[in-house]
Amino acid sequence: MNYGHTTDSELASLLRQRDQEAFRELFERYKRVLYSFAKNMTHDISEAEDLVQDVFISLWENAERLELKGTISSYLYAAVRYKFLNLVAHKKIRSDYVSIFQKFINEVDYSVDEYLNEKELINLVEKEVSKLPDKMREVFELSRNAGLSHREIAGKLNLSEKTVKNHINHALKILRGKLPLSAILLYLLQSL
Repeated sequence: MNYGHTTDSELASLLRQRDQEAFRELFERYKRVLYSFAKNMTHDISEAEDLVQDVFISLWENAERLELKGTISSYLYAAVRYKFLNLVAHKKIRSDYVSIFQKFINEVDYSVDEYLNEKELINLVEKEVSKLPDKMREVFELSRNAGLSHREIAGKLNLSEKTVKNHINHALKILRGKLPLSAILLYLLQSL
């Protein structure tokens, strides 16, 4: 079969059957335009490459469940845009944690080193995290350590996004009840 003359919709259909050549052809057709699209959003070559690579990895991993409401090209552009928005959200979260931690440091009249050293604080939090109920701990660690979004965790663990959010919120509430704020913030910052 000459995949170069196959239509996008035929390639998408073959992709659902895990046809590697169909995937390769889609990659060759769209990698440059998607890279250019991503680079215009990120203004960063490396981040643009990562976004496009993530989109194609996700496309292959979910090939059998691929449901198109339009064309494969519109699906791919939307996927790049979605990955970009996730990147922006993670950067904002990281920035928010940094500013919260800096504010905390500025407001207290003793340094974290005077209370416990960083390693002890992180170990303290990890000990408390290990005591969380299994599913809650797994969700929390995927969010904080692996950096997965609520949607990605929900897909990975076969849970609803609301359940994922509830697990994370409840875990943070438990940790805040048992640990100093400085320990929690330090732990969250070191996992970014």
